[in-house]
Amino acid sequence: MDTIGILGAGAMGSGIAQVAAAAGHKVVLCDNLTIALSKASKGIQASMKTLTERGKISDSDAYSLFSRIQFADHMSQFRDCTMVIEAIQEDIEQKQIAFKSMEAIVAESAILASNTSSLSISAMGAQLRHPERILGVHFFNPAPLMRLVEIIPALQTTAEVVERGKKLIDNWGKVTVIAKDTPGFIVNRVARPYYGEALRMLDEGIADIATIDWAMRDLAGFRMGPFELMDFIGNDINYAVTEVVFENFYFDPRYKPSFTQKRLVDSHYFGRKTGRGFYDYRPGAEMPQPVKDKALGGEIANRILAMLINEAADALHWRIASRDDIDLAMTRGVNYPKGLLAWADEIGISVIVEKLDSLYVEYLEDRYRCSPLLRKMQRQDLTFYGK
Repeated sequence: MDTIGILGAGAMGSGIAQVAAAAGHKVVLCDNLTIALSKASKGIQASMKTLTERGKISDSDAYSLFSRIQFADHMSQFRDCTMVIEAIQEDIEQKQIAFKSMEAIVAESAILASNTSSLSISAMGAQLRHPERILGVHFFNPAPLMRLVEIIPALQTTAEVVERGKKLIDNWGKVTVIAKDTPGFIVNRVARPYYGEALRMLDEGIADIATIDWAMRDLAGFRMGPFELMDFIGNDINYAVTEVVFENFYFDPRYKPSFTQKRLVDSHYFGRKTGRGFYDYRPGAEMPQPVKDKALGGEIANRILAMLINEAADALHWRIASRDDIDLAMTRGVNYPKGLLAWADEIGISVIVEKLDSLYVEYLEDRYRCSPLLRKMQRQDLTFYGK
């Protein structure tokens, strides 16, 4: 089996290490912070204990899995790796430095991959001697549980590297989709309105957080409402991704961050991990109750759904990914109840276009512009999965 290197022993890095080791690979998990390696080791052992207690794997399999992971504090241990996946902080300069260092260590045939959620893979490869072997492999947290992995070729990446990287990760039991190297790729681009439009309605006083969450969870069928989900992800992380996508799309108003979320980040109200976010998770705190008005809830759900579908259609229009990969990414990557393009067919393309146009007329903001693809489909009476 190939030896897989992971740079960065945080939650994502240790999770990917566990996935690769579970597939039978020897894994080198590297971090220059001893405390991070210690935390990762304890975290993986705790995960193994949970799996054995639930009867998912045997004690001997858990022991074998853990024994395949080598904890290293220097990248020189990557020299025999056939793929190294970088999973450090979302800073393009730090990633470029890391890749230059790794390139000097690994064989020329080794794939250099990044787990970035939104940064340019092409920019990471620009300073390498062999940029043709760089690849984006975006796992979702927690990596052992979430099946989706976005595969993102850089402008320089060869077809052979894409095929080899995709086949390897497919063999780990993951569902892979191919995305163009654009900000946010598929999931973090298409999902932006789920948060952004909910924040917009909160800021306008259309509904409170509990009511918006109730509408999206109980009426639209999402597993978590947008505010619950932002608190679960961490407002610091969610806001940072929104900011990166906004800036990298040349400040397109569709991705404009929210002052409300920024103030939570400024206050270190990151969500569940800090005890406070949109909701108060401290002991004894009372959770707000929604206003269960179905007419209001329906309006909330229809508005957010129209914006999500518009974003998915625009991703297809600009050839960010295929129709099937866009729907697969949203159902497997963020557990949406349905693929957005299939959902558009079910609701009706004309209904979506009319909703977007009514929002545009109301606000006169480019944020609500309808995708040219949706307008064309309405005109020609087309659907995404039919005629």
